[in-house]
Amino acid sequence: MSYFTLKNGEKLYYLDTGRGEQTIVMLHGWTSSHEVFAPAVPEISKKARVITYDHRGHSGSKDANREMVTLDTLTSDLNELILGLGLSEITLLGWSMGGATVMNYTALYGCEKLRQVVLCDITPKQLNDDEWKLGLYQGKYTKENQAAEAKKDFYALYKEFAIGAIPKLRKVPGFLLKKPLTERLNACDESVLISLAKSMKEKDFRDQIGKITVPVTYFYAVPGSLFSPELAGWYEANVRTPFRAVPFEDSTHMLITDHPEKFAEEVLKVLAR
Repeated sequence: MSYFTLKNGEKLYYLDTGRGEQTIVMLHGWTSSHEVFAPAVPEISKKARVITYDHRGHSGSKDANREMVTLDTLTSDLNELILGLGLSEITLLGWSMGGATVMNYTALYGCEKLRQVVLCDITPKQLNDDEWKLGLYQGKYTKENQAAEAKKDFYALYKEFAIGAIPKLRKVPGFLLKKPLTERLNACDESVLISLAKSMKEKDFRDQIGKITVPVTYFYAVPGSLFSPELAGWYEANVRTPFRAVPFEDSTHMLITDHPEKFAEEVLKVLAR
């Protein structure tokens, strides 16, 4: 196992595989881990250097939690990793929370170290309101829903999220669903998950999207689950650099594991640009 030591002494578990002229750093989502990319990494690493890692409070980095962890924390960690490994001209790919981290990185650190950006099934603003309907749960999640969550236990909240991400789980009896969901939660630090969920919902990157100075690709699920496919049109209208949208048909929010071969193929197309 390899660990990257942050300036504060915390350690992030990471994998650095493959070789080639291009380097891609791939960031996983909330409650997930670097393993979400595992089915696609072997193929991508034939053509490029591939770096994946576990965010604080997640899987191999579960114990990197001595301070409150927010989206800004994850973004600072990413910047330290980029500088510490001497990376430049990076393709930065973020899925779900990883995508929010990518957007936040461009806002806080700019695009100097980047070659291009790939956002995977993520909205620039999670909270929906009267004027914004492209947020979480396909436009149905509001401040009122966020306030109501304070009365629910964390497993119940995570179960709702999991079913939102993978709708077919709704048909699985609760007693059968509890074991895999509990195992996933046990691989994470609950306090970190709670803090990150709150932090992401406080962010609004809509204005930032037009300030990104490198090409942007958007991978999205059709018919979608957590987020609406209509986000692809919003990104196309607001990105000011070369843009490409890639639909993953018959996919849920888990488009990477729904179609790992297509994911690897599309990433390689991005790297060849």
